[in-house]
Amino acid sequence: MNVVWGLVILLLVASVTISSMLFVRRRAPEGSYFSDGDRASGVFGVLATGFSVLLAFIIFLAFESYDSSRSGATDEATIVLQQVETAQFLPQESGLELTGELVCYGRSVVGTEWDALEAGTLGEAVNPWGVELFRTIQDADPQTFGEESAYDRWMAQTEAREQARDDRIHGAEGIIPDILWLVLYLIAGVVFVYMLFFADRAERATTQALLMGSVTVVITFSLLLLNFFDHPYDAGLGQLKPVAMERTLRVIDEVVELVDVDVTPPCDADGRLR
Repeated sequence: MNVVWGLVILLLVASVTISSMLFVRRRAPEGSYFSDGDRASGVFGVLATGFSVLLAFIIFLAFESYDSSRSGATDEATIVLQQVETAQFLPQESGLELTGELVCYGRSVVGTEWDALEAGTLGEAVNPWGVELFRTIQDADPQTFGEESAYDRWMAQTEAREQARDDRIHGAEGIIPDILWLVLYLIAGVVFVYMLFFADRAERATTQALLMGSVTVVITFSLLLLNFFDHPYDAGLGQLKPVAMERTLRVIDEVVELVDVDVTPPCDADGRLR
C-alpha cells in the first residue's frame, strides 16, 4: 500500500474515532459509564489480548508468504543464470537457442509478468518462455558424456526454477481469506465501541482524545501492516521489485560478452516475442 494512502486512512479513522469519543463524552457521567473501572479494564484487557494474539498470528503467516515470494524471486533469478551456464555445455545449436530464450524469460519476468503481478492479473498464467524452453530442450540431442550430464543438470534446474516461480507468485493475490478480514474488522469494531464506554466528562478532552487515538493508531497500523504483507507486489514503499532478475540479466550480458557467445534473444526488452 502507498505510504500516503496509508497515512490518509490512518488520519480518517483516527478522526472518526476521536470525534466519536468526544461526542459521547458530552453526555457521559463522571467516571465513565462503568461503575467498576477495574473490572471494565480487565474485560478490555481480554478483548485487546484476544485481538492482538489473533492479529499477530495472521501477520506472522502473511510475513511468511511475503518472505517466500521474495526468496522465490531471488532463487528464480539465480537458477536462470545457472541455466545459462549449463546451456553452454549442451549441443551448440540448442545451447545458443536456450540462452536466448533464457534472456527472454528473464525479460518477461521483469516486464510483462511483474506488471501483471502488481495489477493482480497474473492468475495461473504460465510464462510463455518457459514453454519455449521446454520445446527447445526436447529437440536437443546430446551425444557426448558432457552433453548428457549437462542435459540432466538442465532438467534438475528447470524443476527448481519452476518451483521458485511458484513461490514468487504464490502471494500475488493475497493469502488471507475474506472471513479472516471480516473477523478482524468485527473485533476492531467491538474494541472501538467498548472504548466509547470509557468516555468521562470529568476527564479533559485531550486525555479522552489520546485514550481513543492511541488505540486507534495501533489497531489501524497493525491492519495496514497486515495488508502490506498480504499484497507484496502492490506499488508502494517496501513492495517487492524484480531486482534479482534485473541483476541476473546484467550478469548474463556480461558473461555472454566475455565468453564471446553470439546470442540474439528472440524478444523485445519486455520479453515479448519479436
